[in-house]
Amino acid sequence: MAVRLDALDRKILMELQQDGSRSLDEIARAVGSSKTPVWNRIRKMREGGVIRGQTYLLDAAELGFEACFFVLIRTSEHDAEWQARFLKALKDRAEVLEAHRLAGDIDYILKVVVPNARAYDEFYQALISEVKVHTVTALLSMEEIKSTTVLPV
Repeated sequence: MAVRLDALDRKILMELQQDGSRSLDEIARAVGSSKTPVWNRIRKMREGGVIRGQTYLLDAAELGFEACFFVLIRTSEHDAEWQARFLKALKDRAEVLEAHRLAGDIDYILKVVVPNARAYDEFYQALISEVKVHTVTALLSMEEIKSTTVLPV
């Protein structure tokens, strides 16, 4: 990390992670500083890559996405061409919220959010028609116990 963070930077980051829609005045007040130094620190952290963007968190269930599947994928293919096709297939699908390459018996894990099981099956059928995989195991999340985007800075 090229940007050195002090205690005030960390307070600012925590405030931004909790609710980035608050005004600069509110954030400055919460961290015990004034608006201009806080703005300068935020700008510095953006330029340094510590802050990558600003977004809003949506409620999946309220939007009709009631099923969350964790998809475990094992493949016998590991060449660059297969990997490129696989990564493109994942990036082209909005229902894939996260994808991770793993160490161990499972090669990849995906977090897939869809309206229902039928929509998951459509996703599954489309994926396996595009790329060859050895095994796919889908685990339906019964309850989200904890979900956060807040890093412990």
